[in-house]
Amino acid sequence: MNPADAPVVVREALQAALPLKFFRVMANAETTFPAWMRWGGTLLKDLALDPLLREIAILRVARLSDVRYEWVQHEPIARSVGATDEMIHALGRDEIEADCFSADQRLVLHFTTEVVCDVRPSDETVTALTGRLSPREVVELLMVIGQYMMIARVAAVTDLELDEPMGAAVYGTIG
Repeated sequence: MNPADAPVVVREALQAALPLKFFRVMANAETTFPAWMRWGGTLLKDLALDPLLREIAILRVARLSDVRYEWVQHEPIARSVGATDEMIHALGRDEIEADCFSADQRLVLHFTTEVVCDVRPSDETVTALTGRLSPREVVELLMVIGQYMMIARVAAVTDLELDEPMGAAVYGTIG
């Protein structure tokens, strides 16, 4: 969407956002775009879920969805919240059991994998996760997984060209 052609509320939301092609695609849903931008900001800034757990889940969704756009944008964000080179490389190779991940991180990666691939994770995975994370964190993790599954699908269906990664700059402009 060309911001000049957008309704005022959409144009304002686009002007406040980073100049990403993805946001211009999403702005076509004019009635939902401003609220969706606030929602995205909430998922990146206002969760009880540990930011590193959030970001490794997002990278896992990107890898499982085979969507480079999401990976390129979130790799530097993951690094900004503590992901190491070893973690990034392990995620890129689908090595979710790698020693670089803590037990909680491996559990989140298994849960994410099962949600993306099977819709409903196994009882064993759910029991293990609910033994480690609070109910709030579990639901927030599900919200993150769902959001980034949707983003991956929009990016894939629209053949979205890559933008330069924005990294931690997203924290100042989304929400």
